[in-house]
Formats: sequence, C-alpha cells, structure tokens
Amino acid sequence: MALPAIHSFFKLSVLTFFILAPAARASEWIEYSSNGFATLTHYSLPLNYIASCGCTAESTHYPTAALSQMAFGSSTAYGPACGRCFNLTLLNTFLSVPPFYPSEQKSIVVKVTDLCPLSTTGWCNATTNGPNAAGNYLNFDLAYPSTSIPSNFFPSNASYYGYTDFGVWNISYESVSCNGWEGWNDAAALGSVTGQGPESVCCAADPTNSSNTCTSYSDHNGIA
Repeated sequence: MALPAIHSFFKLSVLTFFILAPAARASEWIEYSSNGFATLTHYSLPLNYIASCGCTAESTHYPTAALSQMAFGSSTAYGPACGRCFNLTLLNTFLSVPPFYPSEQKSIVVKVTDLCPLSTTGWCNATTNGPNAAGNYLNFDLAYPSTSIPSNFFPSNASYYGYTDFGVWNISYESVSCNGWEGWNDAAALGSVTGQGPESVCCAADPTNSSNTCTSYSDHNGIA
C-alpha cells in the first residue's frame, strides 16, 4: 500500500496488529455520515502505483485519495471505503496563524483507492474514542501533486504567510456518485489489478451501499 510521505515517522505503528473478537473488532471502525467535515492532507503517490485497494494503475491518472484507517474500515489492504467517491471542498487552513480563508472555495471529486494508516499522532489517528487534532473523525489524504490536479488547486497567499503549502486543510465532504469522477469514462481506471490474489478488488465501479461495497480485509481475515 502507499504510505503518505507526510506521515512517514509513524508508519511502523501499523505493522503490529492484534486479534480481537469479531464484535469488538467491528465496533472499532468509524461509521460516518454521507456528508460532513474532515481534514485534508496530501501525500506522494507515484503514477501507476497499485495502492491498498488494488485498483488498476490507470486510476492514478485521475484524482484519488487515501482515507484514514478507522473510516477506511481495514488495517491492511482493502476496506469498505475502497472505490467510493467524495466531493471535497476546501474551507480554511488549520495550522496557519491566522487561518487562511480563500476567497474562492475549490472542490474536487476523488475516488478512494488507498488507506492512511492509524497512528498515535498525525491526521489519520481518529478512532471511535476521539477525533484528530482538528476535531475531525475523517482525514482524506489527497494524492498530490498529480497529473490530474492543477498545480494551483490549493489556494495560497505567499506574500502574507511566506509559503504556499499549508499542509492541512479543513474541508467539507460529500459522498457522491462516481459518475462525476474524472476517470468515470475510462474503463481501465475503474477496474482491479488481475492476477494479484484476493487483495485485487477495487470494489464496484460506483460503490453506494452495503450491497456493493467491499468487505473489510481485516475482518475477513481476522486481523484487527
């Protein structure tokens, strides 16, 4: 699976897994509404890289994101969030002082193809017991820079702040049909890697409910 560059210092924590009873394990995953608020970070995902959802390399040619592990629904490989599409709208920066509120709100539709591993610190550390440092239970880690996303997607004010990359944004999110995703008309981008075993799922082209979303790889294999 791809590992977000900005979270590299805590990635090793996800290599230790504990076997829990099925009922306890199921209660760990965060159940989230179809719309709400979250944080947005970004990480480096090489073009044509096969991420944890097992989606084809072609998917990286369009906007994709990793979702924080406990909302993703698995500790390794695919989870129920795989293949789902979300419209993400930038609201304001979280770490800058003062917060930066852009004059124009920018949005992007992304497809979840990867997980952002749980950690003791960082932006993907929310669990059912508490949110991340910004008070959110979801974090989307945008694959960026990307050939599919304009280089000026993130607003900035370098003359005031002295830098352009704010790192962490507060956003609103909405679960949407993947027919609004840029890669919808590219059949190759909607498919799964073949011949890679049970991890090559990518799920339905447009997962919408429990009847066509992935099961949790962790639950299915008894991994917490």
